[in-house]
Amino acid sequence: MQGKRLDRVNQLIKEEVSTLLQRELKDPRLGFVTVTEVDTTRDLRSAKVFVSVLGDEAQWAASLAALGSARGFIRNWLKHHLDLRVTPELDFRPDRSMEHAARIQALLRELPAKPSE
Repeated sequence: MQGKRLDRVNQLIKEEVSTLLQRELKDPRLGFVTVTEVDTTRDLRSAKVFVSVLGDEAQWAASLAALGSARGFIRNWLKHHLDLRVTPELDFRPDRSMEHAARIQALLRELPAKPSE
C-alpha cells in the first residue's frame, strides 16, 4: 500500500472516530476526549488510535475504559461509514504529549530570567 493512501486512511479514521465521539457515543464515563493521531498497519487489519483526555488520572482511566467498552460499536460504525474493504481492529492508547508540553512550558517559566549585561 502506498504511503499517501495510508496517510489518507489514517486521517479518515481520525475524522470519523472524532465525529462519532462528539455526536454518537453517549457514555457518561467518556470525558473530553480528543483523537490526536491514528496509526494503521499497512494491511489495514489494526489501528492504534491515540487519544488525549482533559482531566486527572481518574478521568483518563474512565475515558479509556469507556473507549475500550465501545470498541466494537466504533468499529461497526466505521464499517458502515468508510469505504474500506477491511475495517481495522481499534486499539485506543493514551497520548500524553500535551501534558508533557504543558509541563515543559511550566518548567521553562520557572527558570530565572537571563540577566542582561
